[in-house]
Amino acid sequence: MNIRSGFVLLVLAISAQAADLKRETLAAWQSYIGAATGEMQERIRPGGRFLTLAEDREALSKVRNGEVVILHNSSNGMKKVPSGLIHDWSAAAFIPGATLRHVDSVMRDYDRYKEFYRPNVVDSRALSSEQAESRFSMILMNKSAVVNLAMDGDYRCDFFQVDERRSYTISETTRMQEIDNYGTASERELPDGRGKGLIWRLFSIARFEERDGGVYIELRAIALSRDIPLSLRWMVEPIVNRVSRNSVTTTLGQTETAVRSGATLAALRVDSARASQW
Repeated sequence: MNIRSGFVLLVLAISAQAADLKRETLAAWQSYIGAATGEMQERIRPGGRFLTLAEDREALSKVRNGEVVILHNSSNGMKKVPSGLIHDWSAAAFIPGATLRHVDSVMRDYDRYKEFYRPNVVDSRALSSEQAESRFSMILMNKSAVVNLAMDGDYRCDFFQVDERRSYTISETTRMQEIDNYGTASERELPDGRGKGLIWRLFSIARFEERDGGVYIELRAIALSRDIPLSLRWMVEPIVNRVSRNSVTTTLGQTETAVRSGATLAALRVDSARASQW
């Protein structure tokens, strides 16, 4: 069974019955996110290891050779909570020739997320942008789904500068609503927490360190979804786990591509300006 057929089975199963977000599921999610945020705070304390790569020399070697690698964490990718699942994956990459300024420029270019992260991001726009906090919206859609469903969400992203060479961001959904029959005449947006439960909440922590002639990026992506029906769990759960894992590596790879493109354009502008002075 491949990833697509496993996902189709999951969608067919959950399409048969709605699974609204329950209070106890949301409470478990908030507790989990609180622990993840606390772990991030430990990393920026004196003596803390800012990057996970500092603890994994094999992974460090791979990212220096251009790979996007999965990093191990305590969740093992998935955690069951009351009436839900928390998906938690971390990945790392290295972008040679990039600077923190190049990365920050891409991270704040919300209107172009639909270009950077297509085909899963079908629309995006900035809502507000300050130095320490930005808000934006995105419409997500999984093109492999057998139902015409998309997710419309608002997000808040907080920016933290540790020092001149290290920074991190914390992003989370402030609203997430399913759009049933997206792109058709019968399109309708469901209330937050209602519907099939493919995605209820999203949260991510991204760490950036500029050294060794480029920027290291570590992304921890966490999502909350409905549980898998017991009758299909043995068959579908490994596929869903693989889809979640591939999603974080794909996102990080797309970020790397966007940063590389932006850094190249910036270098060309500098070269052009210097040439004009002669």
